[in-house]
Amino acid sequence: MAFIALGINHKTASVDVRERVAFTPEQMVEALRQVCRITPTREAAILSTCNRSELYLEQDRLEADAVLAWLANYHHLNLQDLKSSTYVYVNDAAVRHMMRVASGLDSLVLGEPQILGQMKSAYSMAREAGSIGPLLGRLFQATFSTAKTVRTDTSIGENPVSVAFAAVTLARQIFSNLKQSQALLIGAGETIALVARHLHEQGVKRIIVANRTLERASVLAEQFGAQAILLADISQELANSDIVIASTASQLPILGKGAVEQALKQRKHKPMFMVDIAVPRDIEPQVGELADVYLYTVDDLHEVVAENLKTRQGAAQVAEELVAAGADEFMQRLRELAAVDVLKAYRQQAERLRDEELQKARRLLANGADPFEVAASLARGLTNKLLHAPSVQLKKFSADGHVEALAVAQELFALSEGESKQ
Repeated sequence: MAFIALGINHKTASVDVRERVAFTPEQMVEALRQVCRITPTREAAILSTCNRSELYLEQDRLEADAVLAWLANYHHLNLQDLKSSTYVYVNDAAVRHMMRVASGLDSLVLGEPQILGQMKSAYSMAREAGSIGPLLGRLFQATFSTAKTVRTDTSIGENPVSVAFAAVTLARQIFSNLKQSQALLIGAGETIALVARHLHEQGVKRIIVANRTLERASVLAEQFGAQAILLADISQELANSDIVIASTASQLPILGKGAVEQALKQRKHKPMFMVDIAVPRDIEPQVGELADVYLYTVDDLHEVVAENLKTRQGAAQVAEELVAAGADEFMQRLRELAAVDVLKAYRQQAERLRDEELQKARRLLANGADPFEVAASLARGLTNKLLHAPSVQLKKFSADGHVEALAVAQELFALSEGESKQ
C-alpha cells in the first residue's frame, strides 16, 4: 500500500503551466476513472484550483512515474517539462501534505479558508466517479478533521491578509449589521471585484458599482446582483451609501470634501465608512477631517494586513504541530488496521488447524482410543502445526542474516532472554 500526493502549485509552476495542467469540472469524473484504469492506482481524487492541481492516490505499490506519464499524456504535455514542475509526496509525507493544504498552510495566502471547501468538493467528485475506497476515504475524513481543529484551535484564518478583505473587515467593525447597509464601489478593477465578492458574502443589502464605462461596471455588477452606474452619477447614490470604497486609475480625486459634506447633511450625519485604496488617491484627504466620516487609506490597510500576517504566521506554527499530530495519529491507526488484518488471517489459519486436529481426535475416540492419549496427541499435533511455519521462517531469516527478525520474534512471542536460550 502507498499513499501518493502528486501535483504542481503556485510555488513550482507558472500560471501558464498551471492552466495547462488544470482539470475542468466536466473532465474530472472521466479523468479519475481513467487514472485508476490506466495506472496501478486503486483509489484517486483530484484537487484542481487556480493555484494548484494535485492527485491524491492509493496504490498497491508505488508507481508515481506511471501517473506522471498519464498526466502528461492526458494534458498533451512534454513529460520532462512536467516533471520539472512536479512534486511527489509518499505515505506519511503525503498524508501531512494533504492536511497542510486543507488547513491553508500551503496556500498563496496563508490560512485562506476557501481551500477546505475545494478539498471537500474534490472528495465529493471522487465519490461520484467511484474512485474513492476505504483507505483514501479514511484519509480525507482525517484531513477534514485536522483542518477543522486547526481552524478551531488557532487564529490562522481570523485576521484579513488582503487589502480587500481588510477593508470589508473594518466595515464590519463600524457597522455591526452589514445586511442593512449600502455599499458604493468606485472602480471596476481586480481589487474592487474582490471587495464586491467579500461584501456579497457578508450579505450587504445593496451594492452600487460606479465606473467610467458603464459596460465594465455592468459586467462586475452582474456577478453579485449589484447596480452599475457611471462616475458622473455618484452624487445620486452617495447620500444613501454607508460604505464607500474607491480604487481607480484616476490621476485626480473622484470625491471631494464638498460632495461628502453635502451627502452627510442628507444623511443627517449618519456615519460613513470610506476606504481609498487608489494611488494616487480617489478621495480628497480633507474628507477625513469630517466628524462623521471614517476614512482609511491604502497605507492604513497595509499596516492592518502586515500586523495580521504576523498573527497568522504565529498561529501557523501551532497549526503545523496540529497537522503533524493529525498525520501521525492517522498513520498509527492505519498501521493498527493492517495489524487487525494480519491477526484475522492468523486466527483463521489457527482455527483451521484446530479443526483438523479436532476431527482426527474424534475419529480416534470413535475407534475406542484412550481419551488421555487422544488429548495428548491433539495437543502435540496442534502445537507442532502452529509452530511449523514460524519455525521455518525464523530459520530462514537467521540463515539469510536477518538478525533483527529474531529480536522481533522474541518480542512478538513475549519470550524472556532466558527462555529464548533454552
